[in-house]
Amino acid sequence: MSIETLQAAAVAEEALDAVSEILRGRLVAVLTGAGLSTDSGIPDYRGNGAPKRSPMTFQTFVGDERARKRYWAGSHLGWRRFRAAEPNLGHRSLVRLEASGIISGVITQNVDGLHTRAGSRHVVDLHGSMDRVVCLSCGQAFGRDSVAARLEAANPELGSPEAVRINPDGDAEVSDIDGFSVPACTVCGGMLKPNVVFFGELVPTERFTEASALVQAADALIVAGSSLAVNSGIRLLEQARRRRLPIVVINRGVTKGDGRALVKLEAGTSEALAGLAARLA
Repeated sequence: MSIETLQAAAVAEEALDAVSEILRGRLVAVLTGAGLSTDSGIPDYRGNGAPKRSPMTFQTFVGDERARKRYWAGSHLGWRRFRAAEPNLGHRSLVRLEASGIISGVITQNVDGLHTRAGSRHVVDLHGSMDRVVCLSCGQAFGRDSVAARLEAANPELGSPEAVRINPDGDAEVSDIDGFSVPACTVCGGMLKPNVVFFGELVPTERFTEASALVQAADALIVAGSSLAVNSGIRLLEQARRRRLPIVVINRGVTKGDGRALVKLEAGTSEALAGLAARLA
């Protein structure tokens, strides 16, 4: 190990000690983003090496049949990869902190469901979850497994999820969609959509209210693995700032919350959250 590595490790330990002292005795709300799931094999939109792309918008999804077919083909392959992913040390550390009464709950911008699978009890899926599908006409909800079985039966030529590039929202890069069949609602025949918030959609009011209540009841806020480029995350951060709560940002790279944070940890979320759990839980 080089001198530089030893020095960096010492600084990291000192930073975690300082953050632990700030958070000790406080009830903490946590806001997570795609950076928390990278150690589970799910890519980040804005991390180093992330490809530039234009995610599906709600307007395009409902108004363009070919785009909708492409999305469903890619979303299906992406969901199969998400389903095979496992919670990582960061997810498990948050479970430990919640069980110890340190954190009151997790607000996540991720749609992979890994917080719940890890065992977190109070999770607000701010942008929805890929494991549910809703009908845009009648509102009927379906488990993703049942819709996936219908989709695979109608499209046996679908490829392997390992052969395509998966994006953080569960969409995959596919191009061959000629003849692809999109399943319809079995109740009314309406248009089905994964139960996630697309670009151009608003976070449902009741879901944002639940997230806001967590921040309002907290004594501190941790932002882990989010660049805070999405408006919903910034709004929650602003609520914490207006209440003068200590804000800790854990992320590799610049975030829109850096100037409002009491402490910014330029670190991996898994290691940092594990370090905090070891000190506080």
